[in-house]
Amino acid sequence: MYQLKEKERIFIYTGPDGSGRKTLAKMVATAFDMETVISYTTRPQRHYETNGEDYHFVNDETFQKMLQQQEFLESVEIDGYYYGIREIDIVETFKEHTFVYFAMNPEGAEKLKQMYGDLVIRIFIYANRDTVIKRQQERQDDEADIRRHMAHYEDIMKYKNRCEHAFENYDLPQVSFQISEVIESYLGRDYIVSEY
Repeated sequence: MYQLKEKERIFIYTGPDGSGRKTLAKMVATAFDMETVISYTTRPQRHYETNGEDYHFVNDETFQKMLQQQEFLESVEIDGYYYGIREIDIVETFKEHTFVYFAMNPEGAEKLKQMYGDLVIRIFIYANRDTVIKRQQERQDDEADIRRHMAHYEDIMKYKNRCEHAFENYDLPQVSFQISEVIESYLGRDYIVSEY
């Protein structure tokens, strides 16, 4: 397991699908020297996604081989699809950056939190059920995918209270500013601000 150095931090954006966590993560990252690590997944690529930018899309056989070769720092299965982050990708990213961010589901967020403790800061992004459905429809998600996402909505919302920070995404510029202020509070400090 990669050992984080003293000032290295992992920021994780989590929350329901359609909450805008990825959009916010990218917006905030531009204000800081922050880079993401692209996850691998076996789920089908959506029409608005780019392979190598949103995810590395691989088939089951490739994923299982990577799993057997212990390439993943963490991996989870959700609804029959696998998601994982390669350890070497994290190592390489930390060579150039002090802060790394992920947009991931609570299962992955929890695994990294258990591994790295206070060096992982979880930022929970959410919106109400109707807003989340509307956003998924606007990006033309498949109806079956929307139903699958919404089946997890309540369980994912329960994770909000376990995260260090939570923001309702009602206005992208406003919320990205609020998140930037939070991240600012972690910069250049030798300790972690904790709400526990």
